[in-house]
Amino acid sequence: MRDILARIAAQARQRPTAPALTDGRCTLDYATLWQRVETLAAKLDGERIAYLLANGCAWALIDLAVQSRGATGIPIPTFFSDTQIAHLLADAAPDLILTDQPARIGALVQDAASVHRCVAGREIFAYVRSRAMDKSLPPHTAKLTYTSGTTGQPKGVCLSGAAIERVTLSLRDAVQARDEDRTLSLLPLSTLLENIGGLYAPLASGGLACIPDLASCGMQGSSGVQPERLIEALHRYAPSSIILVPQLLKVLVEARAAGVVLPASLRFIAVGGAPTSPALIERARAFGLPVYEGYGLSESASVVSLNRPGDERHGSVGRPLPQVRVRIAADGEIEVAGNLFSGYLGVTTITETYWPTGDLGYLDADGYLFITGRKKTAFATAYGRNVAPEWVESELTGSGAILQAAVFGEGRPFSVGVIVPHPRASQEQLSRAIEATNERLPDYARVHAWTLGHEPFSPRNGLANATGAVNRPAIASLYATQIEHLYAGV
Repeated sequence: MRDILARIAAQARQRPTAPALTDGRCTLDYATLWQRVETLAAKLDGERIAYLLANGCAWALIDLAVQSRGATGIPIPTFFSDTQIAHLLADAAPDLILTDQPARIGALVQDAASVHRCVAGREIFAYVRSRAMDKSLPPHTAKLTYTSGTTGQPKGVCLSGAAIERVTLSLRDAVQARDEDRTLSLLPLSTLLENIGGLYAPLASGGLACIPDLASCGMQGSSGVQPERLIEALHRYAPSSIILVPQLLKVLVEARAAGVVLPASLRFIAVGGAPTSPALIERARAFGLPVYEGYGLSESASVVSLNRPGDERHGSVGRPLPQVRVRIAADGEIEVAGNLFSGYLGVTTITETYWPTGDLGYLDADGYLFITGRKKTAFATAYGRNVAPEWVESELTGSGAILQAAVFGEGRPFSVGVIVPHPRASQEQLSRAIEATNERLPDYARVHAWTLGHEPFSPRNGLANATGAVNRPAIASLYATQIEHLYAGV
């Protein structure tokens, strides 16, 4: 991260009064930003520093100060459930935790000493823990990032500062960033894509990173949005570029279809995090939205490929960025090389030249990458959260009221289920069981609607195998009409 930090320091010297950060309450120019980063870095004590914070100037200052100090930063996704946060803290074993949400963290680290401090006008609670790190990090790990994962327990992805910088600078060049640009973050900064695209890239180009609390922009958890507040935020900040998941793009397209005017400042809208319908891209373009679809994964330090002005192909996720090489395996799986992570926390450092992504696709004759599906059963919702259906199904069937369950939600705003109840379960018991399960799950994995299965899934009807594993494609086909009705009716 030395290069990015050096670029910020250079902006502080050359353009000291140019705005660098704003969250609607706090605005920092480059000189003030750099001074506060240096001051905060000197006060931080820890080798592994975790932080659970809402988007805002405090998040950015802490993140940059951790990097300036040379510690390993561990952003805690705000959309994680308490169970997932507890797993992250046990897995990563940070010796310092910073948060503006003490009720959540305090209940999970009761053995830690707590102190208060103020960062960018926000009260921050610091929890100091003993240095009991039983899982070693690969050398030069600048960031340990956790995603919602393809299982119930996310893995820690170890990234070097060099890998993060290569993506940042490639992305900056791809979007043709300028120092007069404004970037508005509409996704949590704790996600790697927004951390790089919404914070590092604009600062590396001398632009303004607008990073307001997401609630002020109409975001409701990981699977809801108030369109009016989102549109209002776009006009308030007048961004040049934004990063969207497909569901947020759909909100903007529907707003345009209703005659809503969006700010003329928008020059680049990146969309990714989940499969995006080509028809949605077409509608967005028809309304004049400068939408460019991309593709990435944490193991490659975020963005792998991206359509860009003057270099795009409909239906593709663009050509690989300069720091990445892509090839297609014999079974159609996409493999990437060139800017890989250093390994998973606690797992031997990776030795593969090419990393299997778990996604299926192909490269056309001109090198554009097309995604055709996922190799395994995990799916990404329209809000970019990854869900392993087996995890949700096991939570559902842990109730005595539910015999079997199959969960779906690929590219959709929320998950739905086909539920086979226990023969003796009443409708009330079934409803209570689903409600109780949803309370245990993070919001992005909850089952928002469900339909009853006609009969148990079994080898006889082809809906399960001999071991009881459900046949999702067969169930999805048999219940296709009911599933579509669930989405239409919510």
